[in-house]
Amino acid sequence: MSDLDAMNLTLLVFRVAVGGVMIAHGYNHIWGGGKIAGTAAWFESMGMRPAKVQAWLASITELGAGALLVLGLLTPFGAAGVVGVMAVAWITAHRTNGFFIFRPGQGWEYVMVLLVCGLVLGAIGPGAWSLDDAFDIVDDLTGVGGLLVAALAGGGGAALLLAACWRPPASSSGS
Repeated sequence: MSDLDAMNLTLLVFRVAVGGVMIAHGYNHIWGGGKIAGTAAWFESMGMRPAKVQAWLASITELGAGALLVLGLLTPFGAAGVVGVMAVAWITAHRTNGFFIFRPGQGWEYVMVLLVCGLVLGAIGPGAWSLDDAFDIVDDLTGVGGLLVAALAGGGGAALLLAACWRPPASSSGS
């Protein structure tokens, strides 16, 4: 195997791993456990309004972003979906629970790693074994441009969503 093949295989595995995690999350939010109603109730408890719309928006974003990454299609936009969803999750559900995921309430290490993976995929692109390469658009979507799409579309979308739709519940501890 050549060095280039090894790099393309690694990028394929990386994309499929991150994309697969996102697809699994979106699937679980819609059809797993408490289904979309349970996801909406959870979002409501965190202050996301309107909760059912937010549950659908997050779930569809996870499914779509995951599919784009698995296919290596419009990769920075799939990466932006990961960045956006993980930024919102970090702020609304994990930021006050410490670093480690095994802490009560689940810390932010997991969402931080996925967010960074989104930024990395936006910058380095999908590799040659992708639809972006097959459509000859990979060079237009990598490097600084891809990083900016992932960071600004993902981070900016998250910031706008939080500003418009997040109303955190009052703290029960009085602080």
